[in-house]
Amino acid sequence: MEKIILNKENIEKNREAIIEAYAATSKKSSKLPTPTKSQRKLLGMGKNLGKCTSKYVRVAPRKVKIVADLIKGKSLEEAYAILLYTPKAASPVLMKALKSAEANAVNNNGLNRSDLYVDDAYGNQGPILKRFMPRARGSANRINKRTSHVTVVLKERV
Repeated sequence: MEKIILNKENIEKNREAIIEAYAATSKKSSKLPTPTKSQRKLLGMGKNLGKCTSKYVRVAPRKVKIVADLIKGKSLEEAYAILLYTPKAASPVLMKALKSAEANAVNNNGLNRSDLYVDDAYGNQGPILKRFMPRARGSANRINKRTSHVTVVLKERV
């Protein structure tokens, strides 16, 4: 494959070929250049999904992962039902992120609400708030209050 040059004229002429090249998996040695934000917009990349990231959520990532795994691959309505009736601390957080991702998909990208499904949901580790608790004989123990960055990605079923 020839080298891809990401200038405005080239993108407008060869849009389909460039999108196809980025979609195909490639070896590390022949990696394509990372497009800038304006180039991604011209190519229309990221317009087939709705994404939401909630940062600095005061729930531990391991607790978020348990609930996120329940809704992966489920339809939008099924995911709402699961989150509504799951008695875990991460459920309201994921529900809020799911609603925001749905709004992004429908309003910003014009996707059909009835065809949406949860493509990916995960909770990455955020900064840890370190606190201390007094213990016997003047010593102290550290308590880690963990935070998460929760991400929900919705895609349209084809």
